[in-house]
Order: sequence, then structure tokens, then C-alpha cells
Amino acid sequence: MTRTIPYAILALMLAAAAPGQEPKTLNYLNESRAGLLAAVKDLTPAQWNFKPAPDRWSIREVVEHIVMVEEYVGSLLDRLPQAPAPAAGRDFHEVDTMILTKMPDRSTKYQAPPSVQPTGRWTPTAALEHFDNNRARLMAALGNTAELRRHVIAHPAFGPLDGYEWILAAAAHTERHTQQILEVKADPNFPR
Repeated sequence: MTRTIPYAILALMLAAAAPGQEPKTLNYLNESRAGLLAAVKDLTPAQWNFKPAPDRWSIREVVEHIVMVEEYVGSLLDRLPQAPAPAAGRDFHEVDTMILTKMPDRSTKYQAPPSVQPTGRWTPTAALEHFDNNRARLMAALGNTAELRRHVIAHPAFGPLDGYEWILAAAAHTERHTQQILEVKADPNFPR
């Protein structure tokens, strides 16, 4: 039987973890998690499933998409040691800043690849449990930031990202879609 460490305990352990860990990213992971959880707190089934338009996602679908993306990032981190090294002279600070600027910006729309489009696979409770497990995995990976910076894997919109940047992008992606959830909740037809 697999024993899962509760998210809050893991967050406290990681806050005091190994030197070299990126505290700003750890904070961003915690903040984006808290923002998502606050946005979906106490939603009714009708609210979880409300779609502002036929071609727009419900909150339930948005959360499922976030979970699938973070699972994908976790799988990328498993493959990272076999990935190529970054280009010589790559400015990772510039790429980090680009992620923090562009990913949460909802003025630019992206089409999610079919592999991370929602299909209704989880209940809201199960999706949030998956989210916490995935988020804990990403936080744990930050303990070895130096290794994360040694390999890159291409992102479909942002080009080659190192492992650290993939984790940063996951936090920014959650922020982006939390904004989308708040947009759904602000719709005049949102169930009250």
C-alpha cells in the first residue's frame, strides 16, 4: 500500500529542504495551489459543471485540464535525464521571466493538445486529490534544481524548457486557469 504524505506536511518539509532549492518557485507553487483551491471552494455540482458557452470549459473541465498538464510535467521530469543539454549561452533567467509573464496572461489564447483536454474522468474531489499529489511531486523535484537546469525538453508554445522551467510553467499554468475559473464564476448565468 502506498502512503501519501499530506500536502501541508510536505510543503513544510520542503520549505526547510536542501540548499539550492528555489524558494520563490516553491512559494509560487504554494500560492497557485491556494488560489485554485480558494476559487473552487464550496462549489455545488451545478457550479462545477456550468459552461458559460458550448465551446467553453466548465470549472470541472478546467481543473481536470490542470491536473492532466501537471501529470504530464511529472512524466517529463522522469525523462529529463535523457533529454539534451540546453544550447550554449542559453539565458535561463530570460526564459524564466518569459514564463512568468506569458503563461498567466490570458490575453493570448492557446488550444490545448488533445492529450490534455478534459474528458470527465474524475469527480471534482478526485481531481483535487490528483492535483495535490501531482503538485507535491513537482515540489519535491525542486530539491535538485541544479540537475533540473541541465536538460531541456521542448514546450509546444515556449520552445525548449529545462526541468526547473517546466515546474515554473506548471505553477503559472495553474494561475492562468484559476483566472479562467474566476471568469466562469463571474458569468451572469453562473448558478448561485
